[in-house]
Amino acid sequence: MSEQYLTLAEVRELLTEETEKRGDEAMLTSQKAALDHAQKVCSISLEQARAIYDEALKMDIVTEAVALKIADLLPKHPEDVRAIFSKERVVLDPEQIQEVLDIVERNL
Repeated sequence: MSEQYLTLAEVRELLTEETEKRGDEAMLTSQKAALDHAQKVCSISLEQARAIYDEALKMDIVTEAVALKIADLLPKHPEDVRAIFSKERVVLDPEQIQEVLDIVERNL
């Protein structure tokens, strides 16, 4: 068994497919809660989330976890980008912050 990071759009898609296959009654309470959360919070399509993730991952300073945060949180301001990177041991210059913002804007 391996672990894999997923965007909220991917979680929404997977849980929606499972609900359609098994029926709502067969879903666990935690799965129903996760689907409800993903449907309420995630405002972009699966394709948009993947495009943002893939493009962000091409940056040298971006890890898989950070790319997912970017795709899930969709930062619109420099402060948002700094908050995403706050736990990383990286000092962002203004150009890198703008690049992240441009990636999100291009794919919305």
